[in-house]
Amino acid sequence: MAATEPRSRTLIAPAELTRPVGRFLHRFVLGATLTGFTLAFVFPLYWMTTGALKTSAELAQPHPTVLPSSWHPESYTEAWTNTGLAGYFLNTVLLAFGALLFQLVIDVSAAYALSKLRPVLGNAVLAMMLATLMLPVSALLVPAYLTVVDVPLVHVNLINTPFAIWLPAAANAFNVFILKRFFDQIPTELLDAARIDGAGTVRILVSVILPLSRPVLAVVSIFAVVGVWKDFLWPMLVLPDETKQPVTVALNRLAEFMPANQLLAGMVMASVPLLVLFLLFQRHIISGLTAGSLKG
Repeated sequence: MAATEPRSRTLIAPAELTRPVGRFLHRFVLGATLTGFTLAFVFPLYWMTTGALKTSAELAQPHPTVLPSSWHPESYTEAWTNTGLAGYFLNTVLLAFGALLFQLVIDVSAAYALSKLRPVLGNAVLAMMLATLMLPVSALLVPAYLTVVDVPLVHVNLINTPFAIWLPAAANAFNVFILKRFFDQIPTELLDAARIDGAGTVRILVSVILPLSRPVLAVVSIFAVVGVWKDFLWPMLVLPDETKQPVTVALNRLAEFMPANQLLAGMVMASVPLLVLFLLFQRHIISGLTAGSLKG
């Protein structure tokens, strides 16, 4: 008699789900958990969006209102025109996509070298990269700022230039790690076949590795854009020139002079591109992070 395969263990026994009480408790706990997490994430967005539709006097009331007593959608247009948000949005787009380009070039090259070229002490280099993920961001601010003020060897001051954002963002240990993990799963036989056909190291990267790595490249791209778009502290330090600041820094600086409802409207408009980006590419994020995690 053939032995039956053991069943996978779950939090709830299958026999309990066949009973009415078990099904009710399962659905109730699942529904309550999903509702709680949804409210925890969605309610702040709702509060910010509806707060921009209220008057500043209503926002200052000691007893907050869930719905605006009077609707003022013009606060969005006023926030856009009165504060010059269009220029700050343009600065943010320039910084985000410039950082994306630098990250793709540098991080992909580093991951390719560590995964397929196997340099001497490659594992030690990767370990030191990953060790930086254990350090808090505040601990790296001072050395990073000193490096940007006086770049070693070339002695160039990058303050008030986009390179002060692009170059530090390119040194992303997490992106190098997930790219290397993905590259490790690409069969070496494909690379050997390309070498037999006369392809060099760079040609293999461009023609073999990158076409197979679209899912993980999409993840790295999204992380790069989101990371720069929502960053506040570092741009505030290295971009003191008001005309070159991104929208996050500009809103913080203008908060002293803006009405509360217009400030919330500016925050909503600054958040919309990231929300749209996530909704459009959420499946790419999940598939890219899991791609290459299992062999076979």
